[in-house]
Formats: sequence, structure tokens, C-alpha cells
Amino acid sequence: MKVDGRCHCGAITYEAEIDPDKVSLCHCTDCQLLSGSPFRSTAFTLDGAFKLLTGKPKIYLKTGSSGAKRQQAFCPECGTPIYATSEQGGPVFGIRTSSIRQRAQLTPKVQIWTRSSQTWVDHIASVRKVEQAP
Repeated sequence: MKVDGRCHCGAITYEAEIDPDKVSLCHCTDCQLLSGSPFRSTAFTLDGAFKLLTGKPKIYLKTGSSGAKRQQAFCPECGTPIYATSEQGGPVFGIRTSSIRQRAQLTPKVQIWTRSSQTWVDHIASVRKVEQAP
């Protein structure tokens, strides 16, 4: 599936070819901290199928619990997370679905690191819904 996306301020834009059947939710504590959310949604693409069109992301090198280092790329202007990849940069890129324009079409197929998930996540459907903030 061809997708395109951008950061909140528009300084970074990109396009990619992804497999919509490989979209995941990660509940690890690093994803919670880096996203400011209880989980992070990611769509995967390969190096040659991901193309930055404008801007240059800032890279933060994160060391995971395994000791592996991963690049966390985000907009240096507005802070929007864009992707993660290996320390060397590829061959797989995990695009943050929040930055993909077609994100409504990307239903996660698997949840990982569920041992770190917030206990209330499984009950979110029962939480009162308000269509817009007052």
C-alpha cells in the first residue's frame, strides 16, 4: 500500500510502500515515554520503499533493554515522531502511523510488549466518549 505522511508543522514529508498486514501496537515503556501515549502504532517498510521528500529529521539513538541501539527520527521543529530504524539506518523502517495520512486505514494486526500495557487499555471501549473537546 502506498502511503504518504508528514510531521505536524509540515517541515518533514515522506512517501512509502508499506504492508498494511504488518501494522503493530507496542506497549513497551520506551514507546510510552517516546510517544506520550499508552502505546505506539507502527507500519513497516524497507529502506528502498521509504523516501523523505522534504526536511531532515533529528535522530535520537535509543538503547533498548536488549542493548540494541535504534534510531528514533522526529521533526526538529515540532517534535512529531516519524520513524525508527537500526543504528546503521535500515534495512527496515518502522513508520509511526500517527504521521501517515492514511492512518485510518491501518488497523493494527498484533500488539507487542503487552506485559507493559496500562491495565485500563482493554476497557477503553467503555470510557465515555465526547466527539470534540468542549
